Amino acid sequence: MLRVHEVLRTQTKTRLVGPNCPGIIAPEQCRIGIMPYKQYKRGKVGIVSKSGTLSYEAVGATTKVGLGQSIVVGMGGDMLAGTTLVDGLKLFFEHDETEGIIVIGEIGGEAELRAAELIREYRRNTPNPKPIVAMVAGRTAPPGKMMGHAGAILSPRDVSADAKAKALEKAGALVVPHPGVMGVEMKRLLESRAPTT
Repeated sequence: MLRVHEVLRTQTKTRLVGPNCPGIIAPEQCRIGIMPYKQYKRGKVGIVSKSGTLSYEAVGATTKVGLGQSIVVGMGGDMLAGTTLVDGLKLFFEHDETEGIIVIGEIGGEAELRAAELIREYRRNTPNPKPIVAMVAGRTAPPGKMMGHAGAILSPRDVSADAKAKALEKAGALVVPHPGVMGVEMKRLLESRAPTT
C-alpha cells in the first residue's frame, strides 16, 4: 500500500477508496464496490464510515425514514486509508445534493479526532451548517486489551472509542449510541434546520 500511495501522489485524477472497505456508491447512479445495493435509495444523506457493516446499518436507517443517501463512502479500517473520514466530510460539505452527514468511526487509529477538528472548523465558519450525526463503534471495548479486526485494532496506547465520541460531540456532531437511530435523528435535525436564504 505504501507503493500505491506513492504512485497516487504523482497525479490528481485517481483516488483510492479503501482498502479494506465496501467501496463507494451514489445510489441509483454508480456503484464501485461490494455493498448490498438494493437497500440503497437516492436521497440527501452523505455517509462516510470506517465500518462497512455499520455503513449498511446507517443506509437501512436513512432509507427507512425516507431520506435516502446522496453518496456513501467506505473509508475502511486500514492503517493506510486512501480516502479518510476527513476526505468524506470535505466532499459532503461542498456537495449540493447532500443535506445531512453521517460519520461512523470505530476503535483504532485517530481518524475520528481529525474529523472532529474539521467538523468544529466547519460549524464555526459556515452559516447554517449541515447537520452531522456520528457514532463510534467499540465504546465498550475493555481498556488495556488488544482487540479488533484488520486495520481497526485497539491497542493499549490508542485513544478510546469513548474519547473519540466525546471529541465528535464537542465539535458539534450529534453522537448516537447505535446506527438504528441514525435515520430518525437525522430526519429530526433536517426538519428543525433553519431554511437557507
